Amino acid sequence: MGLSIAAPAMPAYRDAWELELLDDPDLLRDIAYAVGGPFHVMYPERVGRNIEAFRAVFDAAGVNGAIFYGKKANKAACVVRACADHGAGVDISSVGELSSALANGIRGDEVMVTGPAKSRELLWLAARHGALIAIDEPDELNRLGELGLAARVLLRVLPPGSDSRFGLDSCELDDILHRTDLGPITVEGFSFHLSGYDPIARSELAAVLIERCRAARALGHRADTLSIGGGFAVDYLGARAWQDFLQDAGPHCFHAGKSFDSYYPYHADNAGPAMLRSVLEHDDLARTLRGNAIRLAVEPGRALLDRAGVTVFRVQGAKTRIAQGDPYQLLTVDGTSLSLSEQWFDSEYLPDPVLWPIRPGAATPACVGAATCLESDMLSWRRIPLPRAATIGDLLVYPNTAGYQMDSNESAFHQLPIPPKVALHRTADGRPRWRLDGA
Repeated sequence: MGLSIAAPAMPAYRDAWELELLDDPDLLRDIAYAVGGPFHVMYPERVGRNIEAFRAVFDAAGVNGAIFYGKKANKAACVVRACADHGAGVDISSVGELSSALANGIRGDEVMVTGPAKSRELLWLAARHGALIAIDEPDELNRLGELGLAARVLLRVLPPGSDSRFGLDSCELDDILHRTDLGPITVEGFSFHLSGYDPIARSELAAVLIERCRAARALGHRADTLSIGGGFAVDYLGARAWQDFLQDAGPHCFHAGKSFDSYYPYHADNAGPAMLRSVLEHDDLARTLRGNAIRLAVEPGRALLDRAGVTVFRVQGAKTRIAQGDPYQLLTVDGTSLSLSEQWFDSEYLPDPVLWPIRPGAATPACVGAATCLESDMLSWRRIPLPRAATIGDLLVYPNTAGYQMDSNESAFHQLPIPPKVALHRTADGRPRWRLDGA
């Protein structure tokens, strides 16, 4: 028996709000008509629930915790407002992001400023609003000092053995901590960022930096905050679906025999708040934090957006192609892969889209191309096992796209409009209401 040209199904987890959106006979159709092109749907209530889930882990461990939303993951205003409503801060890296955070209800002391070689304008605005500034290099601290403003800082640590371009090495840290000319600048602690999703590595580096905090206090610094950054995994789909894909997928189930060397890990056994719990439980880090009166800060982006948004494209073309003697559809939608791709992972976005309206039919493999003249501009090279053949005017609803997919690579290529974001809310009696997001 030959290999199927269709890739294994990869159905994403879906919340009740998504199922209701898909079941509603008019809502998606009305939004698509009003927008006139591809769009993103955001459900900010889910962001609030994600924040509360992280906070519950801190509370259960008895740890003084702080949550800063990594704004680069999605710039929607409704997300920042959800953070303000649920007591989370925002992690920003530009004047624009800081201004947006303040405009949407985040107080200055609830902002963390990260990123390398910050501009004088960003340092000035952040200091004026009492934001917590992660210092990445000695010259940045000097520029901040030249402003003559009171400022709160963390010192970003270059992890041992890392070749990252970010962070201060041990000598730079020691030099700063022994300086006597910091004036109104207060060193409130340290921060670091690790690649990957290993909770043990984060916990062990945090334990090392607790000792750094103790030494800094002996030198007269406040040093009562430690940020372990982001990188909290998201669990998009079940373990069985993910393993079936990894075992069975190959060039035979991708358009044009496409292949990828690696994929973003769409299944995670230890994701989001559960990963934070593992960080705190390893070697009883929670007890060490409590014993040293240290606040632990986290900066999740994607993990606070888990199941908080979907992306919708309209089918505007459908061809039939043959692979290994079997037919499949090659669809064209009214947008581009720049609104969806995982291209910084040299991969593509894998969770299955829903073909809407939902109705019975014969299972039909389909790939999805963009409305551009680039051969490589494919939203889905994978032959997705759709439940029926797609027709022009149908909608493809890609799930769980709020984390990075909506913003990271967006471009008005071909002068195609960037898909707008629609914020979905519910009235007191449970009816859905939507409006364009004011990012």
